Amino acid sequence: MGARVLLVGSGAREHAIAWKLRQSPKVEEVFVAPGNAGTALIATNIPVQPKDIDGLCRAAKQLRIDFYLASMDDPQPLGLVDRLTAQGVLCYGPTQAAARLEASKVWAKEFMARHNIPTAASRSFTDYQEARRYVESRPDGPLVVKASGLAAGKGAIVCNDMHEALTALDIIMVRRDFGAAGNEVVIEERLYGRETSAHAFCDGKTAVLMPFATDYKRAQDGDIGLNTGGMGAYSPSAFVDERLAEEIRHQVVERAIAGMASEGTPYNGTLFPGLMVTDEGIRVLEFNARWGDPETQVLLPRLESDLYEVCKAAAEGRLSEVDIRWSPRPAVGVVMASGGYPATYKLGHVITGIDDVDADVLVFHAGTKQDSRGLVTNGGRVLTVVAMGDTLQEAREKAYENVARIQFTDAHYRRDIALVEG
Repeated sequence: MGARVLLVGSGAREHAIAWKLRQSPKVEEVFVAPGNAGTALIATNIPVQPKDIDGLCRAAKQLRIDFYLASMDDPQPLGLVDRLTAQGVLCYGPTQAAARLEASKVWAKEFMARHNIPTAASRSFTDYQEARRYVESRPDGPLVVKASGLAAGKGAIVCNDMHEALTALDIIMVRRDFGAAGNEVVIEERLYGRETSAHAFCDGKTAVLMPFATDYKRAQDGDIGLNTGGMGAYSPSAFVDERLAEEIRHQVVERAIAGMASEGTPYNGTLFPGLMVTDEGIRVLEFNARWGDPETQVLLPRLESDLYEVCKAAAEGRLSEVDIRWSPRPAVGVVMASGGYPATYKLGHVITGIDDVDADVLVFHAGTKQDSRGLVTNGGRVLTVVAMGDTLQEAREKAYENVARIQFTDAHYRRDIALVEG
């Protein structure tokens, strides 16, 4: 009998992880809560929401789940790993205490200061008027205003001047666009450089870096428009060489793992620091205690090893025993979103053309469902179309050729994903 694995989430990230797990001969069945129309094709969807920890624990018991692979942000800060571990389920993912690395940007900033992890200078505030006075005291400095709590990857507002920073404060602390995540804010200096996403498998004492990926957060070409959950990605990051990778490993990932262990909250699971490579060196923008989306969709097609075996070894504290192999071929993923995303958009548009994509191109579902008309849109980010190639340019061209074959009303996607200079 193989493993019965639980995933929680409904994004293209979860579809990609389920797709990779299904390739393992050691996996009997994959369950996704709540999943989407894509995961339904390769796994069993269960109608439980990510924040319903009691419901997830009941489902795990009823379905005889023996392995939980944490992928998204919500369940871990609510204690799902702790609860499932108590039920006898082996978990690859951080405990509630360890998940503070993402769940509280204020805590993460303090942690980075304690363990000499490079990051932007910042101040934190729980009082709106105090925060406002601080912004007004810096009329010339571009700032970033962040909701401290979880905000689905959209809680950081990059501001060009004082007026934009005051507006950001109003959005987070007065309008409460991110709910309780905005009870506390972090205001930090704006960094300039090139962004990269580092991912690492972690077992509490050992961390193994995955290839680097570059994510595109803004809604429109040229990195303008509203911040989104991510409009596309490619891997490997074109500008991360071996020297830079070693700096990130030593100054960020290893210090984070050692620091978490020294504070009595060892980190197990995928650790994903978002980084800015500046002229002064690397800086951590934020820690994510989970897999990235859309980075996962371009990383897992490059993974040649058995994902279940790697994650199980990490969960058992023996990550150093596993050989993790990656394809050298680049991967490019383009997100197809609903028109208007991440602001107002309509649902229920019929999707056509998925069956027309090339056999070696992957289409990972996010905001999709089946109704009487067939496959329809059911979210802001709808699909991630992923292609690999011998070169980044080849992968990019193949991805866009296949995006063009998929149709739905008001479909929106960026046209500059992986358009790398030089």
